[in-house]
Amino acid sequence: MLKLTKKTVLYRVTLLFLPILFLGCSSDRSVNQNTKNTFSTILDNPISLNEFNLTADDGTEFNVAALKNKWSLLFFGYTHCPDVCPLTLHQLGQARKVLSKSSDVLPNIIMISVDPDRDTTDILHKYVSSFSQPIIGATGLASEIDKLTSQLGIFYKTNKEEGENYSVSHSAAVVMINKNAEFHAVFSAPHSTEHFISDLPTIMANN
Repeated sequence: MLKLTKKTVLYRVTLLFLPILFLGCSSDRSVNQNTKNTFSTILDNPISLNEFNLTADDGTEFNVAALKNKWSLLFFGYTHCPDVCPLTLHQLGQARKVLSKSSDVLPNIIMISVDPDRDTTDILHKYVSSFSQPIIGATGLASEIDKLTSQLGIFYKTNKEEGENYSVSHSAAVVMINKNAEFHAVFSAPHSTEHFISDLPTIMANN
């Protein structure tokens, strides 16, 4: 697991995600900065999150306070995403299922919609409920989503010029938030269940 200083992390994360900004939902060409036998980048000094206000798929508030006292894995996607979104959420769910056999310390899996115009809380709830493992969905005003994505180096672009069935180009990274609601680590695409199983226990055990 590669460690970065606070001064360089957002710059490095930005460079990491730029190649996938305009690739729609596909993550095939995204940059992977894995080191030997590890698949995550860990911040030496985790970054505290500034406030944002979204709504979870169960209607409750989703903000900085909602992220405290629990490890969380954040993925930014949308319900009309044809490939990388359902695949990544499935991989995260499978990793959580495997880890549950040997540990009670399990991270929340959270999908934050980058398509708030179509992804209402009801639609998002139906979507995340279709997966075998528990997943929290969150959505809200684009301005509030931007407050969070800008802190994490996440990019997205709504391609409404495509018409009613538009796509959203978005970063495919999975961001890890620690129990203090701090940006702690990031998994760059392409992902696999084995990558998450490999690194998650060590990250959570050492902090």
